[in-house]
Amino acid sequence: MEQAPSELTRLPGHELATLIAAGDVSSVEATQAHLDRIAAVDGEIHAFLHVNGGALEQAKAIDERRASGEQLHALAGAPVAIKDVLCTIGMPSTSGSRILEGWVPPYDATVVARLKAAGLVALGKTNMDEFAMGSSTEHSAYGPTRNPWDTERIPGGSGGGSAAAVAAFEAPFALGSDTGGSIRQPAAVTGTVGVKPTYGGVSRYGAIALASSLDQVGPVTRTVLDSALIHDVIGGHDPHDSTSLKREWPSFTAAAREGAASGSLAGLKVGVVKELDSEGIAADVQARFKETVQVLTDAGAEVVEVSCPSFAYSVAAYYLILPAEASSNLARFDSVRFGLRVEQQGQTVEDVMAASREAGFGPEVKRRIILGTYALSAGYYDAYYGSAQKVRTLIQRDFDAAFEQADLLISPAAPTTAFKIGEKIDDPLAMYVNDITTIPANLAGIPGMGLPMGLGDDGLPVGLQLLAPMFEDARLYRAGATIEALLADGWGGILTTKAPELAGGAA
Repeated sequence: MEQAPSELTRLPGHELATLIAAGDVSSVEATQAHLDRIAAVDGEIHAFLHVNGGALEQAKAIDERRASGEQLHALAGAPVAIKDVLCTIGMPSTSGSRILEGWVPPYDATVVARLKAAGLVALGKTNMDEFAMGSSTEHSAYGPTRNPWDTERIPGGSGGGSAAAVAAFEAPFALGSDTGGSIRQPAAVTGTVGVKPTYGGVSRYGAIALASSLDQVGPVTRTVLDSALIHDVIGGHDPHDSTSLKREWPSFTAAAREGAASGSLAGLKVGVVKELDSEGIAADVQARFKETVQVLTDAGAEVVEVSCPSFAYSVAAYYLILPAEASSNLARFDSVRFGLRVEQQGQTVEDVMAASREAGFGPEVKRRIILGTYALSAGYYDAYYGSAQKVRTLIQRDFDAAFEQADLLISPAAPTTAFKIGEKIDDPLAMYVNDITTIPANLAGIPGMGLPMGLGDDGLPVGLQLLAPMFEDARLYRAGATIEALLADGWGGILTTKAPELAGGAA
């Protein structure tokens, strides 16, 4: 059946990929439809920093391979957007920073290489907070991204570009990175689905590092099944990444399909984390959460309350560990090997380095480098960084205890709906607490999923967070797909279908 270009952009990724694989739609047609959508609405959204000029050539090559009878991956020919934190041959990789403006890497990140090998077509690079430092994508050196649900509001961060691209129907699939919630929190405020895999389950090779013990690459999509499909492509052991896990992973796609088909949560014990559904959570977010808990109960889940007392210290511990690791990782941007160089006539290399870092780094990056360097300095290491690592161990133990009582843990994925651009930009502490519910999972290395659970009183999306024990990503997909199907039945379709139309795009 012939599809209008605007209809192609509205399809969930798995449906679009099925049409391409069947030959009903060509990859060129699908790619062109999304490029046209980007041209129509991205001036309003600013989800992309760079649009891939070679996308149609890549799509044409996939069509030719399929026409020749070659057996291709199920997702071959489908378009995908890539967060600018990931290295890409032939496209700039700036990590949202002026210090890397125009830099084109000589290699692909492993996850990008795996997408290419599967035949997905890169649409371009998405906007982000500089070096992934932020919760709103307002700290990008190239200007903020806007939320497609209300363009006066933030799309979350640091991966707001990927989430906004998916929510605005500019891409069916996207990649993000999650250091303290930068996949799940944007998903929550844009009505999309985002997954942070188990730490080590997806390669970090070629992801420009922020905090190496916390960073994880994952999918951003409009449905749980779409995230599972991308996760199956990008996951698995990578010898280039010393933290990559050597283990066999089940099919996340099969888990999602099983969950969507079951319609039941019977036998599943779900833990509501008391510390993640308390002070600081907006009243309308709490209301949607309680309604969702009731949906889970009606579907057969046993819901219990669990307590994780060390979570009260998670934000403080995180904002010592992350800046400490960031100050170390960002030391490589020294004006000598690559990136911005501010020439200083007759001055030393140290002078050039200082001038380049002053010009190239934004205020949030400088703030965290200073904080991290201080926390690692002689006389303060044990008092600050060392103490934060001890708290991290306590958080991991709290999770272990909680998962003895429940198969999955749930909480709101963000404490509020999307706030207005500029509302919190001058208050770092107010900005930092936007990750209050998502940070613990990164400190413990466990997998987490953000998915829509309805609209707040302001008509903006509210997100649910699911957390599973380490290595149990398939459990997230199975339960997440069931919950998604139950909620979507009540809404008459997935939540992004309820989003208002953008001024530049036709329905």
